Amino acid sequence: MHTLRPALLTDHYELTMVSAALRDGTADRRCVFEVFSRRLPAGRRYGVVAGTARLVDLIRAFRFDPAEIEYLRRTGVVDEPGAEWLSRYRFTGEIDGYAEGELFFPGSPILTVSGGFAECVVLETLVLSVLNHDCAVAAAAARMVTAARGRALIEMGSRRAHEEAAVAAARAAYLAGFRFTSNLAAGQRYGIPTAGTAAHAFTLLHDDERAAFASQVATLGKDTTLLVDTYDISQGIRNAIEVAGPELRAVRIDSGDLAVIAQQSRQLLDSLGATETKIIVSGDLDEYAIAALAAEPVDMYGAGTAVVTGSGAPTAGLVYKLVEVEGRPVVKRSEQKATIGGRKVAVRRHKPTGTATEEIVVPQGVPDHRPNDRLLQRSYVVDGEPMALPTLDESREHLRQCLISIPWEGLKLSAGDPAIPVTVVPAE
Repeated sequence: MHTLRPALLTDHYELTMVSAALRDGTADRRCVFEVFSRRLPAGRRYGVVAGTARLVDLIRAFRFDPAEIEYLRRTGVVDEPGAEWLSRYRFTGEIDGYAEGELFFPGSPILTVSGGFAECVVLETLVLSVLNHDCAVAAAAARMVTAARGRALIEMGSRRAHEEAAVAAARAAYLAGFRFTSNLAAGQRYGIPTAGTAAHAFTLLHDDERAAFASQVATLGKDTTLLVDTYDISQGIRNAIEVAGPELRAVRIDSGDLAVIAQQSRQLLDSLGATETKIIVSGDLDEYAIAALAAEPVDMYGAGTAVVTGSGAPTAGLVYKLVEVEGRPVVKRSEQKATIGGRKVAVRRHKPTGTATEEIVVPQGVPDHRPNDRLLQRSYVVDGEPMALPTLDESREHLRQCLISIPWEGLKLSAGDPAIPVTVVPAE
């Protein structure tokens, strides 16, 4: 099977810049690039950092093999000095950033990449493609987790995304608090619990619904979930309990007016003695649909398309900008896309109760320390060597604590200002 290596997951102009910088002698100038968002997607009050550990793994493997270099030379993307430089490429700089699971806001310096200009600039597209995707999915998933109010969610959007994006999306959704994924590759790579039983096709395969349910229960036991909406939902529930008995673990409903159907299904299950049988609903659910079901007798939600596409915001809008050259701040002065020069340090300020009040960002300096401040950046790569990283479950818990810390208005699904302001302190 042909698999792309990370070195060519980049844009043409990054390598032409390398060739030009090698020729004019600027390739090794010490530079600092920062990743940040100028604004949050419409209607959002926070972003979620996700994908950093994936990115570090990809940078570790970021090498140009002979076939790739020959392709770049043959097509004129690089000249001979550029090809020679690529053959020896190893990232030797530093990467610092916000922890996975950390919240971010407009202006938050969520990742800082420092080193020679050439070794940093070739990482731009890889950095942004990973973080823009994973952060978008994690933010949407976190909103769904909030809307679910403690009820479990399963990520089931693999068929609505590119095959590798689906695995990354499952990871980001689990980071955000989803309990399960349907994606087995994500289960194998990241240890995420997987779940799933049968589709409508399995019911249609059999001569009738009872036969399909009997086959599933015979194979998986009563601790399974039967899909009851292939034909008539009420009759499907009756058939499910008739076949499995009142000990059936759950039924799943994938269509119709879920609020009304959930109430009717709960009443019917209870009348059949299946008082402990859970109700799982799915079918184009996003955070708003989940919130609308908050008062209904639903035990678990299945989310697919909305979560893997960022629920209408498929990119986090992050940019990768040069902010410092050999210790000198540099700025882009475009009126619409201005940047603030200099390497930034960021802290999150909190009340004694633990509620976050603001984020302080200082270019070329360190914020004055106050009680209950929390430094936001940590080392990911030092002198080209990856540092030990938190586990996915630790990052998942970090996000849970972060969401607890922001003012309750920041958890609203309605449009509004960012949950906390970001204050940039002018450099002295």
